Amino acid sequence: MNRSTGRRRGAAGAGTAALAGLVLAALLPATAGAQVSDLVDRSTLRVCADPANMPFTNEKGEGFENRIADLLAKKLNVPLDYTWFPQATGFYRMTLGLKRCDIVMGYVAGGDPVLNTNPYYKSAWVLITRKGGPLDGVDTLADPRLKGLHVGIVAGSPAGDHLQRNGLMGFARPYALMVDRRFENPAEQMIADINAGTIDAGILWGPIGGYYARRSEAPLNVVPLTKERGDPQMVYRITFGIRPGELNWKHQLNEFITGAQPEINRLLLDYGVPLLDERNQPIEAGK
Repeated sequence: MNRSTGRRRGAAGAGTAALAGLVLAALLPATAGAQVSDLVDRSTLRVCADPANMPFTNEKGEGFENRIADLLAKKLNVPLDYTWFPQATGFYRMTLGLKRCDIVMGYVAGGDPVLNTNPYYKSAWVLITRKGGPLDGVDTLADPRLKGLHVGIVAGSPAGDHLQRNGLMGFARPYALMVDRRFENPAEQMIADINAGTIDAGILWGPIGGYYARRSEAPLNVVPLTKERGDPQMVYRITFGIRPGELNWKHQLNEFITGAQPEINRLLLDYGVPLLDERNQPIEAGK
């Protein structure tokens, strides 16, 4: 769901993606990964990432996944090297699949075609509304206060099914999922439209919504949609993605996640990511 996490993110998405994942490339045979896993050069941490996809990554290293990659490189005591490629169709095939890198940050747990590490955070799609308004306290799309209102939604995202189920789709305003983020930012536009009153509320993948809501000119509510019932799910665990068969590399990354989890949490919270624990309760700073 990276990065307006759709149904499966390579990820929102995300990352969500996300959310849920946007990697749409073909899966390389797992046996091939098993045969070459011991031959991969680990003297450099080679990361593939989108060059213009805040708050996740950019070429200036300003995203939270850039920062996590920095932590990992320091832990491994190796230099960090990026291959930049847009998060779009063919991402896996042109990055991990061609062995141009050895890790991609931010894949939904269970998302093909990668081998997932343990999750390093859990988040949800969020409902964004103006603070001090009539929608204060709304924490589910079944709330009758949303009836007849204009709700912004990322086209093709999991929220669409839930809006339809609750009779809200007729007034929904769609925002593009796949765009060139160097020139267009649907999340920023959605936040601006909420502030302007063009729409009454918006739904974004949590890391994206939390980040841009913090940058809003007006105070906004960011409410994780953890109470929605039925498919598709609105809560996702996010992992590192690596090539199938590279089990030693997976174990090494899992050890990093376990040891660095408190620091990772602090970093994510600094970016406004709405973190959730195993009971889907918010993780707050200092915990």
